[in-house]
Amino acid sequence: MSKIENKNNSFVNIIKNTLKSLAFPLFSIVISIFVAVFFVMWAKGYSIFQYFSALGDLFGLIFKGGFGNERVTFVTVSEVTPLIFTGVANAVAFKCGLFNIGVAGQFILGMVAAAIVGTVPGLNPAVHVVLMILSGFIAGGIWGAIPGYLKAKVGTHEVINTIMMNYISMALANFIILRTGFGVTGKSTTPSIQKSAELHRFVTGSGANISIFLAIAVAIFIFWLLWKTTVGYEIRAVGINPHAAEYGGINIARNTVIAMALSGAIAGVGGATHVAGVLHNVKDFMALPSYGFDGIAVALLAKSNPIGCIASALLFGTLNSSSRTLQLNGIPKEIVYLIQAIIIIFVATDYIVKYFTERKKKEAIKNE
Repeated sequence: MSKIENKNNSFVNIIKNTLKSLAFPLFSIVISIFVAVFFVMWAKGYSIFQYFSALGDLFGLIFKGGFGNERVTFVTVSEVTPLIFTGVANAVAFKCGLFNIGVAGQFILGMVAAAIVGTVPGLNPAVHVVLMILSGFIAGGIWGAIPGYLKAKVGTHEVINTIMMNYISMALANFIILRTGFGVTGKSTTPSIQKSAELHRFVTGSGANISIFLAIAVAIFIFWLLWKTTVGYEIRAVGINPHAAEYGGINIARNTVIAMALSGAIAGVGGATHVAGVLHNVKDFMALPSYGFDGIAVALLAKSNPIGCIASALLFGTLNSSSRTLQLNGIPKEIVYLIQAIIIIFVATDYIVKYFTERKKKEAIKNE
């Protein structure tokens, strides 16, 4: 009976801690909407007494742009899917105390690896899709493990390494697409993948596909991995206090490499499914995909909780897909970026407050 009670208590504690961690992000969302309404009032010519009318317009247009009909709903789904992958990828690194700014580059290599595997003819669809996803997993994992290894063995900062590797990955992808036999002659693109490699789309003409279910499954699996396994415990321990973790017998270098490799692998799977379900080929890159950097915001808002990344990605995906509707109704699409920026600022403020609070506690303990 005591075992059952302990399990129930631990479950209740997990729920309580999750709700506490989500309190400040929810507050930041409310504040961001509150501030954004003033810009809507300015754009639409409302008086100060029409605040709630402007608030209703903003919410109504965001909902209409994100879920107003079947077409825009599927656009939102196609926006949310890669954000879940990149959000969870960043969350894994954050949990280990690392900043994987290279998620965009790992996403790119996942795309390219999947595009190459996707052109192989004569494969069973079930096998072909699995091979594409596996290729993205391996490519992204290797690209993430490199800065992880450099951090663990040489001590170079992962932020600098991952930023540089973003542009290396983009240059490598463009070289493969433009200067090898794999690219289509006269076009800046790879060949279209085989039909057997395509993920099923919900409706014809929409990028929304069944990879949304894989993204959710990955988020749930990573949550289980981080909180219910030894590997996850060690990753989180290193992130909380590496010195205490090392004193407790945890190998910091190994877990640094594991966390970065896992983070890159998840990003690579996101890139692979984006090709298999949405693009069906890869064009040359003029800039880094925004999904990698948006994933940082997704993970920050979710407080590095993989399951929270699902809700966070839904919010950011909805805002992105509704920007056109806002613009068509006289509200600048920059309102979306404003809302996102204010959310990130408030979430970052929470981290700063916690940092100084913990620092004061440590100083108080030393003084005693």
